[in-house]
Amino acid sequence: MAATRRHFLRSAVTTAVAAGAVAGTTAPAAFAADKATSADPAGSTDSPPVSANGWPIATTPPNADGSIWTCPVPGAGFGIDLAIGDAETILVHVVRRFHYEIEALRDGDVIGYRPPAQTKGYDTNHASGTAVDIRPDSYPAGARGGFFAPQLAVIRDLLTDCEGVVKWGGDFPTPDESHFQIDVPPTSPKVKQVADKIRTWNATPGKGAGVLVL
Repeated sequence: MAATRRHFLRSAVTTAVAAGAVAGTTAPAAFAADKATSADPAGSTDSPPVSANGWPIATTPPNADGSIWTCPVPGAGFGIDLAIGDAETILVHVVRRFHYEIEALRDGDVIGYRPPAQTKGYDTNHASGTAVDIRPDSYPAGARGGFFAPQLAVIRDLLTDCEGVVKWGGDFPTPDESHFQIDVPPTSPKVKQVADKIRTWNATPGKGAGVLVL
């Protein structure tokens, strides 16, 4: 069967994004955790704007031949607008584990991409498709204690899965327990390493999202 135009475009964009990251994307020296203290992620006038974590901010809306596409969450019955490629693989893994092991999610419960004009500070990571908010109305920013101990154990375990590539907003100085973000720049080798590990798990029975934490 011939490849679909959508598949071709997704593959081409993934390759282009990866090449651009290796060629010249520069990450900030440190990633601010608090909205109120985050540096302006716009970058210099000589380079494209990047989000707080150093990833390119999307210049086109989702599914418009750019870097952001609606990515299905297997087993959950909905998709999320994310940066396709390794970031997608990692963040979908986070959402799947939340869905299977913390609380079942429905369409509309997870926010991925948001337009740059609607973001600031660490929320600009949504504008690059490298952050998700899971049920933000249930876990409002600035409050702690939204999860029971067994649920927190799952969050800690899925963060271990991601080997420091993902940061949870519950660990921010001003907590945001709904928020998970890629916390390293696209040039970090850990991004591909973790994504490849998760892809291997997804293809191996008894591994990956949905496996009981002992």
